[in-house]
Amino acid sequence: MASQDVFPKTKNVTFATEKVQPAKSPIINGLVKDFETDQRLRPSHEMEHNIINPLQLSAPVPGRGQLMKGGGERAFFSADDSALTKQILGTHSPEIEDFDVKPVLFIVEDIINLAKPLTADSTAVAPIRAYLDTLDNKVISSSYHDTVTQSSYHDTITQSSNHDTEIVQLMAFPINKVSSEIICKCTSGTEAHSLTMDLLKSLSNYSWDAKVVITFAAFSINYGEFWLVEQLHTKNPLAKNIATLKDLPSTMEHSSDLRKKFVAVVELLTAITKVTHCIIEFKELPSLYISRESPEVEAATAHIPIAVYWVIRSLLVSASVLLNLIGTGNEYISSTAESWEISSLAHKLSVMMEHLQKQLQICKGLIDRKKTEDSYTAFKKLMEVAHIDNMKVLRAMICATDDQRPLYDGSKRFNERLDGLRAKYVLLLISDLDLPHEELNVLHMIYNQQQIRHEYEVLWLPIVNQTNSLSQSQEIQFKELKNNNMPWYSVDHPSLIEQVAIRYIQEVWKFVHMPMLVVLDPQGKPSNLDALPMMWIWGSLAFPFTKTREVALWSENTWNIGLLADSIDPRIPDWIRDNKVICLYGGEDIDWIRRFTVSARAAANALNVPLEMLYVGKRNPKDKVRRCHEIIDREKLSHIFSLKEYYDYVWYFWMRLWSMWNSKKNTALKVDDDHVMQQIMDLMTFDSSDQGWAVFSQGNSEMTKGKGDIVLPVLEAYNTWGYKVDHPGKFVSVLDAEIRAIHPEHHCNRLILPGHAGYIPERVVCSECGKIMDKYVMYRCCTD
Repeated sequence: MASQDVFPKTKNVTFATEKVQPAKSPIINGLVKDFETDQRLRPSHEMEHNIINPLQLSAPVPGRGQLMKGGGERAFFSADDSALTKQILGTHSPEIEDFDVKPVLFIVEDIINLAKPLTADSTAVAPIRAYLDTLDNKVISSSYHDTVTQSSYHDTITQSSNHDTEIVQLMAFPINKVSSEIICKCTSGTEAHSLTMDLLKSLSNYSWDAKVVITFAAFSINYGEFWLVEQLHTKNPLAKNIATLKDLPSTMEHSSDLRKKFVAVVELLTAITKVTHCIIEFKELPSLYISRESPEVEAATAHIPIAVYWVIRSLLVSASVLLNLIGTGNEYISSTAESWEISSLAHKLSVMMEHLQKQLQICKGLIDRKKTEDSYTAFKKLMEVAHIDNMKVLRAMICATDDQRPLYDGSKRFNERLDGLRAKYVLLLISDLDLPHEELNVLHMIYNQQQIRHEYEVLWLPIVNQTNSLSQSQEIQFKELKNNNMPWYSVDHPSLIEQVAIRYIQEVWKFVHMPMLVVLDPQGKPSNLDALPMMWIWGSLAFPFTKTREVALWSENTWNIGLLADSIDPRIPDWIRDNKVICLYGGEDIDWIRRFTVSARAAANALNVPLEMLYVGKRNPKDKVRRCHEIIDREKLSHIFSLKEYYDYVWYFWMRLWSMWNSKKNTALKVDDDHVMQQIMDLMTFDSSDQGWAVFSQGNSEMTKGKGDIVLPVLEAYNTWGYKVDHPGKFVSVLDAEIRAIHPEHHCNRLILPGHAGYIPERVVCSECGKIMDKYVMYRCCTD
């Protein structure tokens, strides 16, 4: 078929009275007539003024009984609509105050739903039943607000406000007036376009949505009365007499022949209902978030008048079906062209609705973005000020009503309200579902040791992609973490975290993947955006985890074995208390480890020095470190961490060291001259090399350290300097002097920082020569 438009420029066809044998009433039935044979039926005013007829065809006019196919969405809103649109706009002169027409529309839908045409064959009403069943559970309070579940439209109307009742009463007169007008003009043989325009003129003072709903309601009165009489005429004498005068009994004897006609009407009413709701949604777009003058709204609403025209015209054609049944007998029933035409209108409206829905979605997208931005701006302001307590902030972050229990207490294993966190310090543990198990295990250890738990609570906020619901594997992963790995509070489900909070966490707090611990003070204000370094270094002693507390803790601590390691192993505090020489060593060269441990023990035994050695592995321990642990344990070379949990302890040792680096960088004014910072950097550069290293300390004061290529030769040559150790307490100081006395060929250290470190300093000074180190990017995989 050639390119088609709804309003093409070729042959003209009109809705006119079909000549049936014999037609008892000159009523409109909307049959499509051939231009050559029925041009005489074309209204004279249309021919004189060359008005575009709304049902012209771009291809040869179909014969009787053929469906007029449209040309798709573009055809229904083409440039050819401009002349018709001007006519429609010429009838529009709104003067009546705008009001909500939905209460009336709900009644109309209820009438359509209850009419049940052709009850003997339920398939006839299936299309509109399926659509109206979905509407039965929804009350569209606005174009943007969520739907509210209800049992039926009867309940909706019964429970409606007085305002809604007044609207229904206000519209009753124009509805019944239009209902009578439809009957009178449809039975007068008026051409469909002219009748549609006459109705638009009579409703000129109303808004576009009101025009549609009033006409729809007027149709529903006739439609409902027809089917009410049909349903009751065998039971109620009054209905029987009315049915007799309408000649319904003889007409309904041919109900099987009417099936196709009523199926077409039902489909058309379904399309009319959808387009009507769409028109109302456009009117209800909230002006607070989108301007009526915006290009998107203007582009969409420009099609509303033509859509209103076709909805009203379709209602008139539907009304003609009922009116044609009155007294026409089997002659009308046998006509099929009208069914094809009704199906064509249903298709036309469906395509219109699809186009309007696309435009509506564009507008809703703008509204969503504006609402999201406004909500985000309000959330940011909320986070920047102090409040009476922390409830406002927590309720803005976590979705919950007063009677909900959105928090899960992992220690008590039941849900609690947000009020359980009122006026407390809340440590927000923020992570995705891939929370590293070593961090979780160490947090458990610290949390279980805390002595001031009543002062603060930990709350896990799992940040996941919420554009879609959690997958089954994610649900299982979340439940496993919440139920078995979180002894503190957790949100009961990730979906309870508000989207504005997630965006704020990602954009302002810079959460990407690595876990972070944000501290909210009792007034709900963030007092520390990353308290994990303080937690790793000092545990609960860092409470309340503020920057002031961090500076105070550093002022109280000097570089010693207690600061370096007494948190990672319960044996270290005992060794310090017994004034033993403590040696921490690392690396992954097992040959060097064997030589070093044997030499150190030999020197200690010869000099009567009580020595305890502990292997701390290497940052990011791989298989080599695991094998070193196993060999050291099997050959009894030194102490090790528990083989079962060695990875967690090794990780903890190096994470504490890295946390000290970050903490010092954030608090020290001149880190280059800071003694503690220099010692931390030395150990980190030792670990960045490929050889072993060692730190020796006695008590909690004297310390010395060295790379493997320096400290091992010194220990192996203890015979040359052992005489200086005339007391076990001098071992560390003499060893330190011997290590410092060795000056190998100068070779500066390298420093490899973890990629997830978060803070990467711009300037780092070499711990050997004092020069500023060059900065490179290094990607490293397993080198085992």
